[in-house]
Amino acid sequence: MFKRVLIANRGEIACRVIRACHELGIETVAVYSRVDADSRHVHLADHSICVGEASNADSYLNLANMLMATEISGADAVHPGYGYYSENARFAEALGEMGVKFIGPPVGAIRSMGDKALAKKAAIDANCPVVPGSVGSVANETEAAKVAEDIGYPVLLKAVAGGGGRGIRRVDSVGDIGGLWKTAVAEAQASFGSGEMLVEKCVIKPRHIEIQVLGDEHGHMVYLGERECSVQNLRHQKIVEEAPSVVLDRETRRKMGEAAVRVASSVGYANAGTVEFLYDDSGAFYFLEMNTRIQVEHPVTEEVTGLDLVRWQLRIAAGEPLDFEQKDVRLIGHAIEARITAQNPDQEFAPSSGRITRWEPPGFNGVRIDTHVYAGCTISPYYDPMIAKLIVVGGDRAECVNRLQAALREFNVEGIKTNIPFLRRLVSSEEFVTGEVDTSFVGRFLAGPPEEEPLAVV
Repeated sequence: MFKRVLIANRGEIACRVIRACHELGIETVAVYSRVDADSRHVHLADHSICVGEASNADSYLNLANMLMATEISGADAVHPGYGYYSENARFAEALGEMGVKFIGPPVGAIRSMGDKALAKKAAIDANCPVVPGSVGSVANETEAAKVAEDIGYPVLLKAVAGGGGRGIRRVDSVGDIGGLWKTAVAEAQASFGSGEMLVEKCVIKPRHIEIQVLGDEHGHMVYLGERECSVQNLRHQKIVEEAPSVVLDRETRRKMGEAAVRVASSVGYANAGTVEFLYDDSGAFYFLEMNTRIQVEHPVTEEVTGLDLVRWQLRIAAGEPLDFEQKDVRLIGHAIEARITAQNPDQEFAPSSGRITRWEPPGFNGVRIDTHVYAGCTISPYYDPMIAKLIVVGGDRAECVNRLQAALREFNVEGIKTNIPFLRRLVSSEEFVTGEVDTSFVGRFLAGPPEEEPLAVV
């Protein structure tokens, strides 16, 4: 096992990794920007190193500073968390050249799955269903229009290097493609440094279902069931996730899981990863992408499988084989995660920063809080607005939903605006309670009920 691990991240995931390391007897090194000097992850770690000024570009995304911190720390491994360098092949490669283990998949797997065109080809080669559309990137809007005409509108323009809902635009007709192409390319270029785009058929009202895979460096891989991630905001960013999905039967779960393992195995994958699918109302599913990292929503899988995924990441990276097989994986009960963000729902979810004067998370049976904040800490405007993850578990989905509603009622935060009032309304809606959701659910919820027809005057 490693002696010292540097966590190349901040916030709740840095705290989560530090906890897993300490449980395995591993020393930890936190990195921080100057405005994060008093952050919880810095206090939890055994050692800490400043990597720059407040902005991500000057600190957490400053490659030279991060590599220098790794060298100074004496760490023999680096855990990237999610976001930042978690899917950055260049960072993983540089660590390898330094003789430091990257706690994640091989560089080749990161590159293959980080390029949506290559990922789609890998899925096709692995006999996994894919959404109709261009196999590779399209050169320009004229070529995009030709592909769209062949497969039929509506279509999605998707950044090849995309993620997090950025660089995606829906196109409903040929007259819209020009302007939407330009905005999608510009957003992709700004977000990922590449304006390459795919064109795919837009699956109407799909569910977003992802399969967690876990593979060791000895060729063994299993799937750990699915997570339903259909409750997303208008930018395709997830809000609420749960395991298992209400729509998958045992046979469909097996087919999706085996397809996910085939895709991951085809690129020599090892460590924790997630293969994402779209699932339509006919029961068909299509490969969407693979995330080569731990996911924000990994706790719901932990709660229904009893497996600590972050500890397994560390164990796999240290060369340990999986000590269980596919037949040993059991899904017990139900788990739901709601992302708590520092955003103002009354101002189109604008970020809210400032000092938290009151922090009273719920604390009763079946409730887990993953967070990095505390009463008196300051929420900076420089970083992602997620401040906590509320995870609830129950014997079945009905109990879980009731527990989630109760937990949100008890969650009290003052000093900043949060999305908690919005979440209370969302998870009490009929569609959510019954599980009749798809990726357009939040849009319908925000729009509210349709206006009643005016009474006719006779």
